Amino acid sequence: MKFGVVVFPGSNCDQDMFYTLKKTLDQRVEYLWHKENNLKNCDFIVLPGGFSYGDYLRSGAIAKFSPIMKSVIEHAENGGYVLGICNGFQILCESKLLPGTLLRNINQKFICKNLYVKTSNSCLLTNHINSKKTLQIPIAHAEGRFYADPSTIGSITTNKQIIFKYCNENGDVNTEHNPNGSLKNIAGICNKERNIFGMMPHPERACDQNLNNLDGKLIFESIIKSIK
Repeated sequence: MKFGVVVFPGSNCDQDMFYTLKKTLDQRVEYLWHKENNLKNCDFIVLPGGFSYGDYLRSGAIAKFSPIMKSVIEHAENGGYVLGICNGFQILCESKLLPGTLLRNINQKFICKNLYVKTSNSCLLTNHINSKKTLQIPIAHAEGRFYADPSTIGSITTNKQIIFKYCNENGDVNTEHNPNGSLKNIAGICNKERNIFGMMPHPERACDQNLNNLDGKLIFESIIKSIK
């Protein structure tokens, strides 16, 4: 399997992602420049965190028009794997590859801290993670509040598309441990076909023993094991 990490002007987690995939997980990985349309035969595309195009208009609203995104959308619609993290999640929602949208945090502030999430439903990212285990994963966003109309929320719940929820250390899902006001404590979702994934927390920042946190590594290991 070969990963591709898209680089937009304003991306700031692309190198973290590249390092995690290549150095920590020993995977083949390529950088994909936003002005190109060649996915370089990559099987799994990652849209990293950051502030693509300065987050002007809305987060991810300009990035969806990049030449590379036409290829990413085609790849996804043909069943190829795509993961968007933080700004990448916002881009996927703006591109309509995932339902809903990410609004300004309920406290109207940028939030950067470690917190806990738990897996909610089965997909590539969660298949090999104990559903009772809580994962400590950092967040860093100002627009991470997942919102969708009641019909869409009902649909993604029925179709088991909610893959991560914010919780406390013991796995309790409640408003007290919802950092941004996301509906249903949603931290990550997938599409109905389960090949497109978006999450606000940054697992690539929790993959190195030097950071004293390897919980994020479990997510990438689950992806690799599931596809193999």
